[in-house]
Formats: sequence, structure tokens, C-alpha cells
Amino acid sequence: MVNPGKRMHILQALLALRHGPGAAILPPEITRIHMDFALRWNEGHFGPRKFWKICLPRLKFWNPAIPMLVNRTPDQSAPAKMSIYFRQASLSSDTPSALTSKMSSLPLAQQPHSSTENEHPAPEPEEGERVVTIDMKGIHSDRILEEFMAKTGAIPVHPTPDEQVEMRQVEERAERAAFDRAIVKKYLDDKRREERMLAMARQEAEAIKMANQ
Repeated sequence: MVNPGKRMHILQALLALRHGPGAAILPPEITRIHMDFALRWNEGHFGPRKFWKICLPRLKFWNPAIPMLVNRTPDQSAPAKMSIYFRQASLSSDTPSALTSKMSSLPLAQQPHSSTENEHPAPEPEEGERVVTIDMKGIHSDRILEEFMAKTGAIPVHPTPDEQVEMRQVEERAERAAFDRAIVKKYLDDKRREERMLAMARQEAEAIKMANQ
């Protein structure tokens, strides 16, 4: 049986993944998402990097069937761009795209995947696809998310009443834990200070004793 403390940590992690910036349901017309940006955060790549770290996991949680690839490059001067691929309106969401058919015929090792060596930059749209891009370089992650939501028509996911109660419980537990840590820290600091004072007193007593011999 999971103890209450561990259960609360698991619940906190799950709620953090389910809700927050990026928690949204994408329309069925979206076939894939591709992000291109540099490895490090400087030179205009901080916003894209933060979107990748904070928003993309939630998008993937709510849209597990949509491929989301991240292609990073060591070249800090490179552009930072998000490519959002849409199925053409004339195609049904149940009709496999040319990309899906092509990917399914490739061995897993040859299929496009996230990279830190610029191995898989955003490709041209396949037959039956169109692509919409977002220039992310030098843009704050909040603004990237705003433009993403506007261009995709994604529907934000809000916590249910039960989840709101759980989130308040998690927050209250975190506050109590921080208060308890402060009390323990003060107790340990006081104890160490007393031990240092006792050690200094012993040294002074020993020095006086040696001087009187």
C-alpha cells in the first residue's frame, strides 16, 4: 500500500502534467507537430526551450496519438520555428495520410525522431497536408502558446471540481511541508550554534587550565 506522502507526490506530479500551460485538446485535422530550435537557451532560444519543457509535455499527454518531434541543433544562430501540419479539409480524419502510410512501411530505426544533432529538421508537408509555422526566436513562451492556440484552434482543458479540490490539498500540503522544514531547520541551526558555543567554551576552559599550570 502506498503511504499518504508518496501518494500525494504522485498526485502532485499527475496534476502538474494534466493542467497548466499547454493543457489542450487539438483538433483532429492536426497530423503532427515539429519544433526546431538550438540546444542552448541564449540568442533567442529561451522561449522555445521553455515551451518545450513546460507546454509540450501537457500537449502530448492530452494528444498522445499526434507525433510531436523536437529537432535541436548546436547552431545557436539557427532559426527557432514550430511547424504544425494539418490534414487537408477534403480528407477524412479516418483516412490514413501519405505520411502515415510511408512511416508504417519504414523500420522503427529509420523513422523520424527527436534529435539533438539537427538530424530531422521540419520536412515539407506530405500529399494531403498543409503546414502552418510559428517563428519562435526571441519570443516568450507565453506568446508562443497564445499563437499556437490561435492557429490550431485547440480547446483548453480546465480542472474538474474534484481536481480543483485535489490541487488545493496538494498546495496546502506543500505549504505545511515548507513550514515544517523551516521549523526543523531552525531547530538544527540552534543546535549547531549551541554545539559551537560549547566547543568554544571547552577550548577556553582548556586554555585557562593550561595557563595556570
